[in-house]
This record gives sequence, structure tokens and C-alpha cells, in this order.
Amino acid sequence: MMEILALAGDNLISPIVLSFALGLAAALARSDLSVPEAAAKALSIYLLFAIGFKGGVSVADHGIDATLGLTLLAGVILSGLLPFVAYLLLRIVTRMDRLNAAAVAGHYGSISIVTFVAATSVLESRGIGSEGYMVAVAAAMEAPAILSALWLVSRGEKSGRMDAGLWREILLNGSIVLLVGSFLIGWVTGPEGLEEISSFIVAPFKGVLCLFLLDMGLVAGRGMAKGRHDIGLGGLVFGLVMPVVGSLFGLGAALLLGLSTGGVVLLMVLAASASYIAVPAAMRVALPEANPSIYLTLSLGVTFPFNLVLGIPLYVAIARTATGG
Repeated sequence: MMEILALAGDNLISPIVLSFALGLAAALARSDLSVPEAAAKALSIYLLFAIGFKGGVSVADHGIDATLGLTLLAGVILSGLLPFVAYLLLRIVTRMDRLNAAAVAGHYGSISIVTFVAATSVLESRGIGSEGYMVAVAAAMEAPAILSALWLVSRGEKSGRMDAGLWREILLNGSIVLLVGSFLIGWVTGPEGLEEISSFIVAPFKGVLCLFLLDMGLVAGRGMAKGRHDIGLGGLVFGLVMPVVGSLFGLGAALLLGLSTGGVVLLMVLAASASYIAVPAAMRVALPEANPSIYLTLSLGVTFPFNLVLGIPLYVAIARTATGG
């Protein structure tokens, strides 16, 4: 417990978390502070490219082995399974109808790439290594959860739309294309490619992450102000409990795979996070009747801040205890 509190304390005073807190406070205080949409888009493109590229370089340096394939498979299974766990929990602690519960559940099987990036930054600052191919696992965990959510809806009266447009929305989502594409570039060019652009990819990374999280704080604060009445107390409980439940599934899978301490942390983070980019875009197409203020407030306004401030330190402490690292 003391280690968790110490890690959380260190995390609370990190520039990354404080940048998010600044944006959140400004939004809740109704400040006119804003990040231009084009600038926010540029920041997200940079982060996705940098994390994907560095992941590909790590795989090129490490090589492909059976563990990589098994970890990818584990990620896909987790992404498909966790929506069912989330759906069951939602039906227990809230009065949410089947349609909205399924839409929310889909977000909690998919992943938050920004939470993943923040976790890699924490690991790097503490000198904890991790498997570079975890970024490929992150990309693989985007889509299966959406399919699980649509299956949950199809069991009821309203059927989700599953057509070519939705498949295009899922498979050609910009964040997935950029993440996978930059991963492949890093894999092909290897350490030599990283050395060529290290001044762009490595040095500015944390500073850009701070600015991006400032914008995320603004978005989360405004979402909380608008959607807090839609989620209720039960929804708030779900948004705080589900990440911990998901992380335990990730922990079990990571230990079975024999991942390093850093790898265990990252798989826990992926299983604990909730999408607020790819899945909302897909839900607008597949389940237009679902209420966006519910699933966006829960994923971005409740679970994301929890993971950023308390969740990541908790997962690091648990992973260290479980692996002895």
C-alpha cells in the first residue's frame, strides 16, 4: 500500500498529470482556455507516430518470437471478452438499458492509446523496460470490443448496424492506421532509422504529451459538466471499478505469457483503459440511438482521469509485486 501511495504521489506531481489537471480545472471553472482543433489533431498525430515508430524499432531490435504472437492473441481475446464483463457489471450497478450498456461496454474492451502512452512514459522515467511490440497489441485491441458490443445489442430488440461502412470505420480509423503504419516504418528501418530522427521522436515527446493532456483535461472537464447527470452514482462506481477489474484480467494474461514487469504493466493498462476515440466513432455509425454523453463521460471523464492519476501507479505496484521486478 505504501508503494502505491508513493507512486501515486510521484505521479500527481509529474508534469503530465499536472497538465491534465490544469485543463480539467480550467474547464470546470468555465475558463475560455482552449487548444485549437488543428493543433490538438497535430499533437495526437505526433504522439501516435512516435509511440508506433519506437515500438517498431524495439521489435526490429528484439526480433519476432512466439511470445509476440501469443501476446497479440491474448490482446484480441481480452478485447473481445471484457465488454461482456463490463456489460454484466453495468447491469448490476446501474439501471442502464441494454442499448446504452452495450455501447458503454464496447468502450471498456477497447483501449485508450493516450493512457498507454502515459504508462510508457511512467515506465521510462522509472527505468522499467517493456516489450516494444506492446504497441502492436494496443492496435489489435481496438476492434474486437466493437464486435462484442454489437453482439450484445443483437441479443435484444434493437440490432446494431454491421455493414461495409462500419467495417471501414473500424479498420481504417485514422488512429489505427497511423499507429500500425508508424510501427511498420520503425520495424523496417530499425535502430538506424530511430537514430536519424531521434531529435524529433525522442526529445520532444514528453513536452508534446503534456500539451496533449492539457487539451484532454479541457475536453474531459467540459464532458463532465454536460454528462454528469446522465451517468448517476452507479455509473460513477462502474467507471472507477471496471478499470481495476480489467487490469486484473490483463495481469492474469501477462503472467501466463511470462512478460517482463513493464510488459505486465502495459497489458494491465490496456485492459484497464477505455476508448474515447475509435469506439465512439464506430458507435456513431453502428448504434446511433445510444447516448454519447453517457459513454464519453464515463470513458473520458471518469475512467481516464482515474487511470492517469491512480490507476497507473496501482498497476505498476501490482506488477512489481507479481513479478518481483
